Amino acid sequence: MKKIIITIDGWSSCGKSTLAKQLAKQLGYVYIDSGAMYRAITLYFLRNHINWLDAEQVNNALAEITLAFKFNNKTEQSEIYLNEENVEYVIRDLVVAEKVSEVAAIKEVRIFAVAQQQKMGEEKGIVMDGRDIGTTVFPDAELKFFMTADIAVRVQRRYIEMFGKNPNTSIDDVKANLEMRDYIDSNREISPLRKAADAIELDNTSITIEEQLQIAFKLAKEKITGK
Repeated sequence: MKKIIITIDGWSSCGKSTLAKQLAKQLGYVYIDSGAMYRAITLYFLRNHINWLDAEQVNNALAEITLAFKFNNKTEQSEIYLNEENVEYVIRDLVVAEKVSEVAAIKEVRIFAVAQQQKMGEEKGIVMDGRDIGTTVFPDAELKFFMTADIAVRVQRRYIEMFGKNPNTSIDDVKANLEMRDYIDSNREISPLRKAADAIELDNTSITIEEQLQIAFKLAKEKITGK
């Protein structure tokens, strides 16, 4: 059976990674979280006090960064490693979330990340989520999804996620962060967030995670089998 590349793009807190993980597991594909790559780069910049407005500092920092995904048998998930350190949970902090869109908008950072992502997809059989996967990273992907949801629903989802990690998180902070990321993601000069012309839109405002997976899995099987 042939292998394909499946891309899942969309706004923050639309459940892109949830669907991508589930779909990859159902198909026996590799899941690659492109957002985690940008978060890991952001974490490195923050830890090492890199001025990301300085191209020389950015390029020097990127030369010191190694990113890899390793499968965790306990969690049954791929987790990201930054220079051999598992940073899967550290990168979910709000401090990183507040800066990741700024870092991801930098030309040198995107070139670095996209090159790595494309290499990961050379043998196909992957599901990758992000914001420019179907438009920039894999414009010829066989199946593309673009996910969206009502902003109030997205804020509530992210708040629940963040509150579990930091009870001091306020819903106003989460809303402000989402709105800021939406603006930066869709207005950046390099690879802005947009729906690919051939992407299938999935609005999950009013459907369950299970219903969403059923829709995506059916479309994937049709694309893979040609039926």
